[in-house]
Amino acid sequence: MSAPPSAPCHPLGVHRVLEPAGAMPQDAWKLDNTPAAGENEILCDVEVLNIDSASFKQIAQTCEFDPGRIGDHVAANVRARGKQHNPVTGSGGMFVGRVLQIGEALQGTVDLRIGDRIASLVSLTLTPLQIDTVTGVDVATARIWIRGKAILFASGLWTRLPEDFDEEVALCVLDVAGAPAQVRRLCSAGQTVLVVGADGKSGLLACAQAKACVGESGRVIGIVPAADTPGARLLVREALVDELIVTDARDAVASSRQVESVAPQLSDLVINCVNVPGTELCSILSTRDGGTVYFFSMSTSFTAAALGAEGIGRDVTMIIGNGYTKDHAQIALQTLRDRPELHAHFNQTYARKSR
Repeated sequence: MSAPPSAPCHPLGVHRVLEPAGAMPQDAWKLDNTPAAGENEILCDVEVLNIDSASFKQIAQTCEFDPGRIGDHVAANVRARGKQHNPVTGSGGMFVGRVLQIGEALQGTVDLRIGDRIASLVSLTLTPLQIDTVTGVDVATARIWIRGKAILFASGLWTRLPEDFDEEVALCVLDVAGAPAQVRRLCSAGQTVLVVGADGKSGLLACAQAKACVGESGRVIGIVPAADTPGARLLVREALVDELIVTDARDAVASSRQVESVAPQLSDLVINCVNVPGTELCSILSTRDGGTVYFFSMSTSFTAAALGAEGIGRDVTMIIGNGYTKDHAQIALQTLRDRPELHAHFNQTYARKSR
């Protein structure tokens, strides 16, 4: 076993920052990924990386969707930075692994045992990671199987994998757990809610949660790029949306006009779940004055959003897509338990048998 870092262990992981000096682990360029637990760290044997949607899409396009090149690209990035932090999108993902070592200061204070299988609930952008070998890449699900090690800090969030879920379905749900949890927090009965990118993982969960929150007096509208995707068909078939708009959300004027045609007063709340840049103004133009836009997407340019809202004179509250909300893992998983047809779709799309 390698020796842990010699510096005193900070609960937020600052002792693992190699460069630049004074940075926090998330915004650091490089972390010390020595695979040994310090006094208040947890060392995990990593089996699967679930790369966030915006990051994986960018990497896959760069590598022409070739699984071997994608795996090499991610491994090279981790070697260079000591973590999986996409320098283009600024985002990472999460991992599933098994607990190998618990630091002395954490022993008896955390409900973990050596050998427990857990999923991380903090971003790979701040997680020290070492990849020994990439053993597989699934382009369809943004999943990469590896042999490697990762460190969780004392402040790091994690969860045991639920027994009533396929492991890989649980992983992809937990990766976007912040979306349905924030929707539940932000929604209220009678609202008009727009979900941009409604047919993806986070979008489907957001629509289901919004539908439950707004009630019969409210409306949920979804924007999707095509009507013939499995997710789009599910939205209509199971009435997860009241209106489905097929449009390119990067065309802000055209797409917002379509929203206005079905909701003349515009939306009280907009949830942006896309994995491509350039949809900020569509979201803002589709929101009424005094409304709220929640940018869950990691492809969002917050500069474009702030200056765009100012430029069009729209008084809206804009919320950064914090991936953590209290009880977000339980809320996301329960959303599928409450919607068997949605759970079946996730099983069909993301379960191990679909590889």
